[in-house]
Amino acid sequence: MSPHVASAKSLSTHDTTRIDDTRIGAVRPLITPALLQEWLPAPTETQALVERSRAAISGVLHGHDDRLVVVVGPCSIHDHDQAIDYAQRLKRTADDLADELIMVMRVYFEKPRTTVGWKGYINDPHLDGSFAINEGLELARRLLLDVLAIGLPVGTEFLDLLSPQFISDLVSWGAIGARTTESQSHRQLASGLSCPVGFKNGTDGGVKVASDAIQAASAQHAFMGMTKMGQAAIFETRGNADCHIILRGGPQPNYSAADVNAACALLQSTGLREQVMVDVSHANSSKQHRRQIEVADAVAQQIAGGDARIVGVMVESHLQEGRQDIVPGEALKPGVSVTDACIGWEQTLPVLQGLAAAVRARRG
Repeated sequence: MSPHVASAKSLSTHDTTRIDDTRIGAVRPLITPALLQEWLPAPTETQALVERSRAAISGVLHGHDDRLVVVVGPCSIHDHDQAIDYAQRLKRTADDLADELIMVMRVYFEKPRTTVGWKGYINDPHLDGSFAINEGLELARRLLLDVLAIGLPVGTEFLDLLSPQFISDLVSWGAIGARTTESQSHRQLASGLSCPVGFKNGTDGGVKVASDAIQAASAQHAFMGMTKMGQAAIFETRGNADCHIILRGGPQPNYSAADVNAACALLQSTGLREQVMVDVSHANSSKQHRRQIEVADAVAQQIAGGDARIVGVMVESHLQEGRQDIVPGEALKPGVSVTDACIGWEQTLPVLQGLAAAVRARRG
């Protein structure tokens, strides 16, 4: 045998599995966004609500609307019927306070974990480690459609870079979390999203990383992604002019007037709009869910005092207060968060009414 033939033969039979995918346990098929949207299309009325609410939030960000954007709801979604129960209650309050508040229901499907844990409704909809992701994507889209049918716009955190293709057409406001605000990939994603996007300050409390993210997301980008038909492609974005900072605290809370002043001074120095949304949960409440009420009141006082730079507030709220662990074989308590602790609905209602009163006072 010729040495050239032997060399070619050895190359053709080389076992690349020794160097490729050596830590992959399985590869499963993924439904395409286009197929899911064909199964669960957005009705004309839903499309109109998404478009209208995005425009309203953009109007607040650009100073054309003096209402307050309030993103309120469970830390994470884990049950469809409980989410709908919450949405029905929130819708009644949203209608009552529509002159002062643009209410957006927090519908979070993906949860970033410090180490390991339940990653959310899309990743593990049955909360049992079965990772039925295709089913999770279908359940998530179905829930968004049902909440929108009630008449409420929805907001969510964009964590996975592919999942927005399945649901982002239904989202009126999006968030990039503290752990991913510094990520170039998430900044590029935000630059192409059709909705307004809030960037949280870093987990260390630093606001500059969020300011940098706003600048990056407002620019044009080209990056690799997946089309709705499930094909790899290069996306070229136009940039997103509807981005803003979310103050969520760090080692210390950062919701005070001094903190708002410092954040706005940084934004002004970089030529960005002087405006913030305040997350009254997470580090701003020292992860004590009832302190959200106290923090919200402090923020409301700033708004009532005339501070128009506070354009929004985030609140973690569920049907019942507190949190619970997912324990195999044990039934979950209805209406209680399985991730971060939330205030209950009865505690939430006066918080929302207080924020609306603050907006009326600011106008006066």
